[in-house]
Amino acid sequence: MSAFRSLGVTMMSPVHTKNNDLADSSTDKPEWNGLSPAGKAYVAEANRLGILIDLSHASDAVVRQTVALSKAPIILSHSGMRGVFDHPRNIPDAEAKLIAQKGGVIQINAFNAYMIATPKIPEREAALKDLMAGFMSRTNMSAAERRTLIAKRKEIDAKWPVPQASFDDLMKHILHAIKLVGIDHIGISGDFDGGGGIEGFRDITDFPKVTAALLKAGYKAEDIAGLWGGNALRVLRAAQAGAEPGTVAAIPFTN
Repeated sequence: MSAFRSLGVTMMSPVHTKNNDLADSSTDKPEWNGLSPAGKAYVAEANRLGILIDLSHASDAVVRQTVALSKAPIILSHSGMRGVFDHPRNIPDAEAKLIAQKGGVIQINAFNAYMIATPKIPEREAALKDLMAGFMSRTNMSAAERRTLIAKRKEIDAKWPVPQASFDDLMKHILHAIKLVGIDHIGISGDFDGGGGIEGFRDITDFPKVTAALLKAGYKAEDIAGLWGGNALRVLRAAQAGAEPGTVAAIPFTN
């Protein structure tokens, strides 16, 4: 892990869509019932090196255990609120409160299947699996390949359409999270490079809509600024500040 940190890595997740040697995934069957022994060592090493831990894809048990073990706050880089829509990739209210109590941040996602109920269409699922298998096997993806991936994903969406979440659905997640843990512990992630994007919120040109909705709801501009990056930078600084002296120098950044 120190090699990655020396190359500039400042945030790292222990797990993705399937369980691994470190931790259980939120979208897989429990294997470790949370963190493995190696996963617990990973938390300690991330703290030592000043790497911010991202638990967006982790199981609820991993979230609870990591928050308890970590000396630094943690982040969910792209998640929804299970209190709004029941999906394993969304964070339950109780775990969200634990993250905030530790000083962490939850960045709200805009991924359709995590926001509203969508039917399972076998042909669509198979096509998506084949598409991602072909691209995920690549070590690096060029800009042209990424454009091809997006175009083919749109073809699948057009051939086997599913109901689309709306901007109002996104705001339900954001407002629920703010009321639950406070705006100082919330951020935004469209997940536009990972299949995200919903009706009325397709790319960064739609970001001002969130600001307008929050201003209308009575939130102050300086608090909204935290949601747009200030809060994430705060936890990144906190993770780096807790690094063991003399390990790897903090990478400078400004907001």
